[in-house]
Amino acid sequence: MKLKVLVVAGDGIGPEVTAEAVRILRSVAELGGYDFEFRDALIGGVAIKQHGSPLPESTLEAALESDAVLLGAVGGNEFNALPPDRRPEAGLLQLRQALGGFANLRPSFAWPSLSSNSPLRAEVVDGADILFVRELLGGLYFGEPRAWDREAGSAWNTMRYTRDEVIRVARVACELALTRQKKVTSVDKANVLEVSQLWRATVTEVATQYPDVTLEHQYVDACAMHLMNTPRNFDVVLTENLFGDILSDEAAVITGSLGMLPSATIGGQVNLYEPVHGSAPDIAGKGLANPLGAILTAAMLLRHSAKLEQDAQAVETSVRKVLEQGYRTADLVRGQPSKMVVSTQEMGKYVHQALNEIIDCRQAMHAV
Repeated sequence: MKLKVLVVAGDGIGPEVTAEAVRILRSVAELGGYDFEFRDALIGGVAIKQHGSPLPESTLEAALESDAVLLGAVGGNEFNALPPDRRPEAGLLQLRQALGGFANLRPSFAWPSLSSNSPLRAEVVDGADILFVRELLGGLYFGEPRAWDREAGSAWNTMRYTRDEVIRVARVACELALTRQKKVTSVDKANVLEVSQLWRATVTEVATQYPDVTLEHQYVDACAMHLMNTPRNFDVVLTENLFGDILSDEAAVITGSLGMLPSATIGGQVNLYEPVHGSAPDIAGKGLANPLGAILTAAMLLRHSAKLEQDAQAVETSVRKVLEQGYRTADLVRGQPSKMVVSTQEMGKYVHQALNEIIDCRQAMHAV
């Protein structure tokens, strides 16, 4: 197995959490005898400072030459005065568009050992396991025309989708549902928006090709409520770009922290992997960031790009074991105090140790 991974750690806590994810990937490669090649490049605010662009041409070229891109986070308050197309976030949007990944996979899982950290009651979240499939290249984030007329005091964005764009992401959702509980909840606002009417009609058409998958439709406002009241009723949630961004962040309360959420963007020339959380500049460099979202993102990279399902599961099991042992970063101690609050690097170290034990045990069993 040979894999070329471009690491774009970005801004804020990005470099800290990405370092722990890379440590996990290196360990998997070493223990499994895989040939993983890592390259580093700049994106976001750090790229603006050094190259005057949030996505330097050298970074884009390196990304397109890779098998996978692992990203940390972008953004910072010092760049807020810049025009939107020159901010760090613009570099991320440009990268997503250039790589062509249209399906953003965001799992939200209720970790049993973190039930006290969720603001929801344990009996509500226990057993919840949701996979958001967010369309990533259409909608308000990319629709044209868009502008801000400062003199006139008005601004506008365009929510736009084509039938083909909806078909391809709906197929991804249905295919993934076949590997899970065989249910897709499609989210829209079809009672108000014509684009959502297209979305609903097209998803309904695609679902007829998957008779084993149960399809239901929900309006986005109702879905936002049901995610908090009955999260166990969801399996795969299919959404357009803006709704998926908001709803998947809301679902962080199921896991207990935004720092626990990984994501993978698939379907394009090169898959892009990034934890859901932002750059959190207020805690950058303090060792307070939770690296588990980034580490679980590395597991998704192993699953979808390296096709190493067993190793992906080993990483996820390692995270579960460390949490069961009581180790917590600062964001995971809400609800009850923990005597084992650890730093970003310490949490990464404990997951690394657990992973080595799992893989060593697996190899020993195979050698018998």
